[in-house]
Amino acid sequence: MYKYVKKLNYPINLDKKDLKMAKLVITQLGGANGELGAALRYFSQKFTMPDERGKALLNDIACEELGHCEMIATIFRQLTKDATLEELKNAGLDSYYTEHNKGIYPINASGVAFTADYFASVNDVFANLSEDMAAEQKARVTYENLIDLCTDDKLRGVLLFLRQREIVHFNRFKELYDFYKKKYN
Repeated sequence: MYKYVKKLNYPINLDKKDLKMAKLVITQLGGANGELGAALRYFSQKFTMPDERGKALLNDIACEELGHCEMIATIFRQLTKDATLEELKNAGLDSYYTEHNKGIYPINASGVAFTADYFASVNDVFANLSEDMAAEQKARVTYENLIDLCTDDKLRGVLLFLRQREIVHFNRFKELYDFYKKKYN
């Protein structure tokens, strides 16, 4: 079913260490509005879609969100790669280092680990799609906040790309929601 293309959706070649930004960006992997939650949400919800159109859309976007997880992990890794222990401590990443060193682990910017409680999946197409649209909007806002805090143009380009994908996903979910509203009401 899956074909893994060994290429990121957007090239990431960050050459500046930025531990404070790394600590913030990781929230888009493991935070409440992050990519991992989105991928799992859409994958879980696809099974309750009433037709192949809905199942395909949620599956496609779930797969893309996994690609976004890969992008966030790449960003984190590149921003922390050559950091010393002292630099990690000064950036407030000492507790992260304690359990994960510089490995990738899904947490939010405050250090709280990912939980499936961040998303819902119910047997109601309209409830699920409403949640999906809200999730995309919250992720968009988070990317906008990260863009505001970003000082590196290369990283800003990646964040702008990811923000734009949130808008596209919102629009696809809205189209499907409207389609089902006409079809079932």
